[in-house]
Amino acid sequence: MSTMERGDVPPDGGDVSPEAGGRPRGESAHHPPEPRTYGDLLGSPQIRRWIQRAVIGLAVGVVLTVLFDLRIGVTAAALVVIYDVVRRARSTSSVAAWQKSSAAERRTEKQLRALERDGYRVLHARAVPRDDEGSSDGRIDHLVIGPSGVYAIDSEKWDKRLPVRTMSHRKLFHGPFNKKEKLDEARWEADQASKTLSGRVGFEVPVQPSVAIYGPAIPWKVMRVRDVDVYSGTRARGYLRGRPKILTETDVQRIYQAAESSLPPKYPGEE
Repeated sequence: MSTMERGDVPPDGGDVSPEAGGRPRGESAHHPPEPRTYGDLLGSPQIRRWIQRAVIGLAVGVVLTVLFDLRIGVTAAALVVIYDVVRRARSTSSVAAWQKSSAAERRTEKQLRALERDGYRVLHARAVPRDDEGSSDGRIDHLVIGPSGVYAIDSEKWDKRLPVRTMSHRKLFHGPFNKKEKLDEARWEADQASKTLSGRVGFEVPVQPSVAIYGPAIPWKVMRVRDVDVYSGTRARGYLRGRPKILTETDVQRIYQAAESSLPPKYPGEE
């Protein structure tokens, strides 16, 4: 039996009885501060990666130059570097490594990339300000803005050995644990984002909260529990596709720009 997750709340006695439940990323990326010394420069993961690419490309180029000619060697070296750049871009998270994004977040992010061609914009790991003093205890894993509206997605990895079920669309259980706190948190974060964005753009911007769950089997496609959409993490992209369009391209761009400026990156030192 795995240890209790943070936020797990054992249900009250009568609640445990089984019951079938039927519920624009910006063009400019944020980077860590520029290295100030040669030691910092060599310690940068990005610099080390480029050095590795250059060494491998040079080695391949030298070998093929010896075996064939200089033109083939140079071409092969360039292709090796290009291949590695493309491979890493597809397999790694755009949320920077020092932010420690979870495996669940990276899986959802990978799915959301495919929506960009459909006019969706995505911001990852954004802080949610409170009404008072602008402080923030919340974080939206993925804020999705597109033709069908605005969504706050929370990516969760749960123990696959414990079943997930609902009761009357008001309670969500992971094994014996009541996930009310998680749902309330997701709804609060979406509400705060909605208030912030509406104030910035001058019209109401509803933000639909949702939880994408990885690990245990989810016996439904999408279930709304306590006003939060719950679904299997593997359905994150499908959850957004096929919905009616309610926002224009101009609306999407305005909301995205407002979100980028008013919902700051969660992690310090990202700027």
